[in-house]
Amino acid sequence: MSAGPEPPPAAVVAEWLTPFLEFLGKERRYSAYTLRNYRQAFEDYWRWLGTGGGRTRQFDRVELRAARDFVIEAQGRFGRRTLHNHVSALRAFYKFWLLRGRVARNPFTGVPLPKLERRLPQFLTEQQMKELLTGPQRLLDAGSLDAFTAWRDRLVMELLYGGGLRVSELVALDYRQIDLANGVARVLGKGRKERLCPLGRVATAVLEKWRSEFARTTGPGAPVVVTTQHRRLSVRAVQLLLKRYLALAGLPLDLTPHKLRHSYATHLLNAGADLRLVQELLGHANLNTTQIYTHVSVARLKEVYNKAHPRA
Repeated sequence: MSAGPEPPPAAVVAEWLTPFLEFLGKERRYSAYTLRNYRQAFEDYWRWLGTGGGRTRQFDRVELRAARDFVIEAQGRFGRRTLHNHVSALRAFYKFWLLRGRVARNPFTGVPLPKLERRLPQFLTEQQMKELLTGPQRLLDAGSLDAFTAWRDRLVMELLYGGGLRVSELVALDYRQIDLANGVARVLGKGRKERLCPLGRVATAVLEKWRSEFARTTGPGAPVVVTTQHRRLSVRAVQLLLKRYLALAGLPLDLTPHKLRHSYATHLLNAGADLRLVQELLGHANLNTTQIYTHVSVARLKEVYNKAHPRA
């Protein structure tokens, strides 16, 4: 069996990658998933430099032309979205070391990338969401699930959909961030940007019951969603529990927790919510990111029109 691609030496990782990832994790609060992707981008870049494509493996001597060559060559190995993510990681890597004086330039600044196809986000209809959210109670009534897990799982889905939280924000949520009296969560999102998330009447009621009947610790620093051992729930655990209820509701198993956030945004806009308000609720820095949901709403309006209007 042939050996796999050469990994970066431990000394290179310690000198260049580890400080960068520690900054992203501790200072910027990036998720473990994002850090893993940044590591993979770095490792792929290191291997490419080793093939001679960059003419050097010294990060401070890579030229703009080499960065462009990397993008051209990588198009044969990655899809467009993955390539964009890799270049974004490498651009951030060079920016980090540029600010610290280790490199004189960021070779990935302004490097042209292939255009991304604008994909509409998947979302669930309001009826599908209702089916999904009733799953834990149905299993509890059938005796297939204990009360702790049923209410925990319902709370997870109600917060994702009722508050529009990212799954990373959900698992990081502590009781100090919750204002039960007003039904609001103060969430620290991407780039350490804080925002207020109204949770809605139903999610707040579920949270109140969970806190009073099932939570062992409710101090300011205690996590809101926990395992049966009362440890903080992981992102992976949320992904797996969602699949259980997707199967129960007869919905596609490839739908992720993020699709509940998509559903949250789409349902708000369909009900007439202002686009800029939805931008604030989602914590999007750029309105263009939020505007993709208007395409979904327009598509839904056209569908209704085509079915109902005699001149459609």
